[in-house]
Amino acid sequence: MEYGLDTSALLRILTTDPPALAEKVAETLQGIVAEGGILHVSDTVVCEAYHALQYHYCSTKENAISDLRSLSQAAGFRFSDGAKAALAEPNAARMSPGLVDRMIADGYAAEGFRTVSCEKSFRKIPGAVVVA
Repeated sequence: MEYGLDTSALLRILTTDPPALAEKVAETLQGIVAEGGILHVSDTVVCEAYHALQYHYCSTKENAISDLRSLSQAAGFRFSDGAKAALAEPNAARMSPGLVDRMIADGYAAEGFRTVSCEKSFRKIPGAVVVA
């Protein structure tokens, strides 16, 4: 069976906070994976978790990306190809356009769309249309 994780469940796994709930979430997800289940993590959830880790849990961009990258490689977890590619960039925390913008552009590209943006940094995205 396949499941989609919400940001609240993902954050429990990444932060172990609060401990009692985090333990319940971990047990639930381990049970799902042990039975052959797959845990999908949407791009929206990755983006929300990325920002929540920084702003609510005082994580650095580097640590937030590292934690998400590690989970994207864990057995049973499925992140989009765009999210995995953006998280795998060696300098992901300091890239421009940033992690979320790259995921947006990759998501559109996967659908065969070109991205339209007003941000000059999108000139680095192949096929993007920058309106300035």
